[in-house]
Amino acid sequence: MIAVVAGVAVGFLLISWRMGVTAAIAAAIADTVVRARSNSTVPAWRRASVAERRTEAQLKGLERRGYRTLHARAIPDSDAQIDHLVVGPTGIYAVDSEKWDKRLPVRAQSHRKLFLGPFSQKARLDEARWEASRASELIGAELGREIMVIPSLAIYGPAIPWKVLNIREVDVFDGGHVRKWITKRERSLTDAEISRIYEAAQRVLPPRYPEAPEQGPPSRMTRTEQVSSER
Repeated sequence: MIAVVAGVAVGFLLISWRMGVTAAIAAAIADTVVRARSNSTVPAWRRASVAERRTEAQLKGLERRGYRTLHARAIPDSDAQIDHLVVGPTGIYAVDSEKWDKRLPVRAQSHRKLFLGPFSQKARLDEARWEASRASELIGAELGREIMVIPSLAIYGPAIPWKVLNIREVDVFDGGHVRKWITKRERSLTDAEISRIYEAAQRVLPPRYPEAPEQGPPSRMTRTEQVSSER
């Protein structure tokens, strides 16, 4: 917001509202780049992002319908992470949650290119597709059968001008539609298959950030230990 105001102010100083608007847009884009770069230096494992928490809240509502979810699972031998792996009656899904700058438009070209403002999201799509492909291989090898994990990007922030669009083999949609995206398909897995796949995924996809070990109550010192420590 400060960047936008600064841009307009520059325009007025130059006695041209058009230049002011142009400067404001340029400042907003520059501000987005700077913040994106600075955010990337924060370790991702410290806490779930706002987008991840919003998706997690939605997926919780699917539990009573037979869906099971693993959150923040690492791909072994890589820095990649699947934010949410969902296993349920309609299939297996890898959902990556993204919070993008709402000031910039989202657009697609020919089901092959995705842009946020002027910025290509090809690398992000390829990463999501690779994560799902690798999860398919690992879970399939563990179970001794072919497994297909469907990749997706759930986007929060800017308006998404479509319901669901498959871009570079990744389903892209507004994050608020994640439950509908998962449940709209026909049933393809039995309850027994869901349990087996979920348990296999737990084994081959470790938590991205293991929980800290529980601390037990402090042990009481014996009278002998107390005397020794006082000496």
